[in-house]
Amino acid sequence: MAEPTEPKSTGIEPVDVPLTEKNPSRVEKGHNHADAIPDLNENLEAKIKNPLAGLPRETLFSNVTEFCNANSLAAESDLHLFKKAALIAQDPASYETLSGEYALDETEKEVLRNEVLHKWRVPKALYMTIITCSIGAAVQGWDQTGSNGANLSFPKALGIGGDSQRDTYLVGLVNAAPYIGSAFIGCWLSDPVNYYFGRRGAIFFSAHFCLWPVIGSAFSRTWEQLLVNRLLMGIGMGAKASSGNYVLMPPFHTNLVLTDWLTLKLHVVPIFAAENSPAAIRGALVMSWQLWTAFGILAGTVANVAVAKTGDISWRLQLGSAFIPAVPLLILIYFCPESPRWYMKKGRYQEAYKSLLKLRNHPLQAARDLYYIQAQLEIEKAIMRQSTYAKRFVELFTIPRVRRATLAAFTVMIAQQMCGINIIAFYSTTIFRDSGIDEFNSLLASFGFGLVNFLFAFPALYTIDTFGRRSLLLFTFPNMAWSLLAAGLCTLIPGTGQGRLAAVALFVYIFGAFYSPGEGPVPYAYSAEVFPLSHREVGMAFSVATCLFFAAVLSITLPAILASLHVIGVFCLYAGFNMLALVMIFFWVPETKQRTLEELDYIFAVPTRVFGRYQLREALPYFVRRWVLWDRKVELRPLYQMDIVASDRLEAERGEDSESASVERGEKEKAVAVEKEGVKTGGIGTVTGSS
Repeated sequence: MAEPTEPKSTGIEPVDVPLTEKNPSRVEKGHNHADAIPDLNENLEAKIKNPLAGLPRETLFSNVTEFCNANSLAAESDLHLFKKAALIAQDPASYETLSGEYALDETEKEVLRNEVLHKWRVPKALYMTIITCSIGAAVQGWDQTGSNGANLSFPKALGIGGDSQRDTYLVGLVNAAPYIGSAFIGCWLSDPVNYYFGRRGAIFFSAHFCLWPVIGSAFSRTWEQLLVNRLLMGIGMGAKASSGNYVLMPPFHTNLVLTDWLTLKLHVVPIFAAENSPAAIRGALVMSWQLWTAFGILAGTVANVAVAKTGDISWRLQLGSAFIPAVPLLILIYFCPESPRWYMKKGRYQEAYKSLLKLRNHPLQAARDLYYIQAQLEIEKAIMRQSTYAKRFVELFTIPRVRRATLAAFTVMIAQQMCGINIIAFYSTTIFRDSGIDEFNSLLASFGFGLVNFLFAFPALYTIDTFGRRSLLLFTFPNMAWSLLAAGLCTLIPGTGQGRLAAVALFVYIFGAFYSPGEGPVPYAYSAEVFPLSHREVGMAFSVATCLFFAAVLSITLPAILASLHVIGVFCLYAGFNMLALVMIFFWVPETKQRTLEELDYIFAVPTRVFGRYQLREALPYFVRRWVLWDRKVELRPLYQMDIVASDRLEAERGEDSESASVERGEKEKAVAVEKEGVKTGGIGTVTGSS
């Protein structure tokens, strides 16, 4: 194997994979690790480490000088600052011990300490970004809720309120229109709109689609007009949610590999927040998307109740009320700094630096992040140099490591539709009414669900990284199944009084309480982190389009299913879907909690059949013996072998390492890969074998 060449301003370390019968020469398969910069088809495991690690100081300073000169950042004070910043980016744990002319003063040290000790001490410009992105999430939720209350009256007003199969499917089609527009147009528009107009421009663009079509819906006189307006609204919803521009996190903040998300609103708003935020609080901001989407759903149900008794125009007001949060989103977005990373991808480094100065507490932080992002962009250019969007889409299903991530992301996304949340979000008022409850009380019951959904979204900020993605799903899906089943059985209670309403609503609320911290936040967070850098954008687009497409299918078919099976049949059907989704997650969805990029590559290098066999033969018997038979002595053999990650050591050096974290790292060191068929380790993140 040829000796790796050292690129001038990146320090990619190739992965040394042993040659075995099950792992023939990479050259024979068209993959050669001799190149220091990984190629899309030569580095299937996407082994990317700190691009500055290991560079001699002389080389590092030479690169910094060249970078500053090339981008008009070479003033004497700036050059000295960037050299200090590069040293910190190269070795984040060393800032306390730097000496000589590059030693940090106490103010600079205190600023870096506060990134861990006081994560939320951030500039006002960043808080403005957080507020604006929260409004964007609320727009998403409110958009989804307007039709819930309007379903009671708009079908009759527009001539499709009959019991015929045609009318039933047309009502479903109108309700599904935003998701059709999202899945087929919005999700795939995200990338070009971001590229040409920037993050703020993309959000501004999508907000228009969430304003004017919403107002148009309120003034629609035929079902065709309403359908077109809701399709246009879906373009804005989709453009916020799917392409997933990836930002590698500087290792000096956290060992989580998080990403920014997704389509003009489901996509751009979280990306905008993620690219503007320090990594130490980026995870909470990504998870807050679910929280504020739930708030938007709650606000939508409040609006539905508020205008319920306005007569024949109530459905128009319910549909049109969703314009309210879109107005401040349109106004506030240009009070926020543009994404520094987008400026840099356009070669506008001075503007990127000015933006970072507004978004960080100290120029040292801004310089450090600017230089580190530049190193990451060089990696991206190297990876993407011989690839196309279409080619990467095909490789979602042809490269084993990527295919396993695609399967896992597909599973958690389709499970969101299988769990039944959208039969509540789209049709809860209709379902309560068909259960024998009057229309106004049905709206009140839907408001209660919106409130529960919002309140129980708060725990997700804690549970997502405490209990893990897979663990949350395995815990919540069986609980969602029995609660839906119980809600369906309660519709058999004789009469139409308050007792029947209370019983049905109670179990629907229990369902919402399990959904909000589990399948609510997990799919987008999980899908955003499982793909390697080279395929993250197209992988997220596929994942979100999958979710929204099946949301459209559900919305179209549910009125017909409801007419055929009635409320009890619908609830029982989705209770069964929950159990099916549980099985799919058990066999196809690995845990990703607090895993670095290298560890995730290792996890998704394990063949699906090996992972599934381990769960069936090891994990399931362990669960039964430990939690059913209460055998406290039983131990679970680990599947993976993990080394201590650099950020764990950094936390220890900063004095923030808890005893539990130390125990966990000790377990990682002692763990061994137990699977002998197809799983052979060649250093962290390297597993051979077929899928």
